[in-house]
Amino acid sequence: MRDRVYLDWNATTPLRPEARAAMAAAFDVSGNPSSVHSEGRAARKLIEDARGTVAVAVGADPRSVVFTSGGTEANALALTPGLRRGGRGPAQRLIVSAIEHPSVLAGGRFAQDAIEIAPVLPSGVIDLERLAAALASGPPALVSVMLANNETGAIQPVPEVAALVHEAGGILNVDAVQAFLKIPININALGADVLTVSAHKIGGPKGVGAAVAADGLEGL
Repeated sequence: MRDRVYLDWNATTPLRPEARAAMAAAFDVSGNPSSVHSEGRAARKLIEDARGTVAVAVGADPRSVVFTSGGTEANALALTPGLRRGGRGPAQRLIVSAIEHPSVLAGGRFAQDAIEIAPVLPSGVIDLERLAAALASGPPALVSVMLANNETGAIQPVPEVAALVHEAGGILNVDAVQAFLKIPININALGADVLTVSAHKIGGPKGVGAAVAADGLEGL
């Protein structure tokens, strides 16, 4: 019988030896990271070092990194009514592209009647004209667009999307789970207000993700 070769890395990657070693070392740190004694400070250092690593990878402030149980929870956290930034009004509705991950299509904390689907072109890229029309049709919106599609690999024009969203007074969440550490990512260059990532797509453990906020975001 031939050995099997695992190729479904877009779904999840094998755990890298470096990640396994880091996890094993962390298991030996017994302190509560909220405690002030030396064991607690050692545990806190591990968390803050990890927060800093994620922040550097996406060009963000470490204080803006919120760890979650994975990409799904990170997206659910990001899709929150009332997010605001830079003097804009709070997001009152949600617009998502038609090719988003199910965790985004579910709408997070938005009511179902406050969610609108923006169509994509035959190329799999969001239709910017239709998005602009949707943004103009109501109050400030939170828009969620993935950076790289998990099925087609299509790269979305996120900076152009961000320009439209911000001109309309909205907030942009970018699901970067599939793109994280595969293509260069900078939260400010993309124009994202929130960025979501996950460890198991890049050789890390399952059950670990993060929502990263841009400077000045309120309500996350």
